[in-house]
Amino acid sequence: MATALDPRAASRVTEFEETVFATYSRLALETGAVNLGQGFPDDPPDPLVQRALQAAVAGPQQYAPLPGVPALNEALATAIGARLGRSLDPVREVQVTVGATEGLFATMQALVDPGDEVVLLAPWYDAYPAMVTMAGGHVVGVAMREDAGAWRLDRAALAAAVTPRTKAIVITTPHNPTGAVMDEADLDAVVAAAASADAVVVSDEVYEHLSFVPFTPAASRPGAWERTLTVSSVGKSYAVTGWKVGWVTGPTELIAAVRAAHQWIPFAVATPLQHAVASILRDDLLAGGARLEEQRERYRSRRDALHEGLTAAGFAVSRADGGYFLVADARALVDEGADALALRLPREAGVVAIPMTPFTDAATRHVAEGRLRFAFCKGEDAIDEACRRLRAWRG
Repeated sequence: MATALDPRAASRVTEFEETVFATYSRLALETGAVNLGQGFPDDPPDPLVQRALQAAVAGPQQYAPLPGVPALNEALATAIGARLGRSLDPVREVQVTVGATEGLFATMQALVDPGDEVVLLAPWYDAYPAMVTMAGGHVVGVAMREDAGAWRLDRAALAAAVTPRTKAIVITTPHNPTGAVMDEADLDAVVAAAASADAVVVSDEVYEHLSFVPFTPAASRPGAWERTLTVSSVGKSYAVTGWKVGWVTGPTELIAAVRAAHQWIPFAVATPLQHAVASILRDDLLAGGARLEEQRERYRSRRDALHEGLTAAGFAVSRADGGYFLVADARALVDEGADALALRLPREAGVVAIPMTPFTDAATRHVAEGRLRFAFCKGEDAIDEACRRLRAWRG
């Protein structure tokens, strides 16, 4: 159970309850349910990853430089620069962070003053509103729309939400939780909306290598680079979420602002892990990304299996073009809301999924009605068993 906060706690944290992931992971342990809730892979790391970590253990162990260890910054500048079609300065335009989450937190601290508005697309990754609130900002939610079984940006709603007080627009592509991948027209609409208020685009691209359709980085679009900070990490791409090594890339002035915040949060990221990530990027990503392609195909197969199983159990399942989550609409199965159903499923069906409501606010709650998020980054046996249990639960 969540622990009550001390009355002396600062107001910036008193409004936050236990994260939904902690709640449902605990339910999975209590009930022995198959956990398709929290999004971390079951698979062991690739041998390449294990060798890189073993080698790094024998290397430097002291504080890393503030921007990151040179080997990692240079590998990132090379890889990201190639995708963007531009040359990146490995120090001035790259900042290594403690995972993407700290990168996003430092970005909000760097950009947002009290009273500033930050536009978020609902449903959103649940950490975003907390980061905005802790920086003193105000969340402006823009509901995505479901069209022909897929989730898409509502360009008109986004344009209408931007005001002179807008400091940043946060996007996620591929998107968590819907699996949407923004196309060039959507990205151009985001850049135009940001430019109308001289705002910054913050593009969370942690699933960039898990896109099943052609992927376009936000910063590659015309007029985007000068106002875009891109956040990513190694965790999702190489199934090492526990390493917490991420990065922020962008123009010099914006990276300098992120670095000014980052230096007072952790200052430096674990040195051996940075060297291990640099090795992985050199030996796989910069060498053609064969292991990334293999992982992408594994996830594609598991996505298709889970989609088929959920559909057979009576859910209406949206298409996921990237990431490792499926959104399933249960309104044809039950009259109750998604929150109540998610609490019942672990005990009645032996399966854990996450309700979508924590990924919205009051103004955008309608996009979460009756919907659950299922993770397909789990092992094939776990997915098959979850589908079997859900079909049995449905009867």
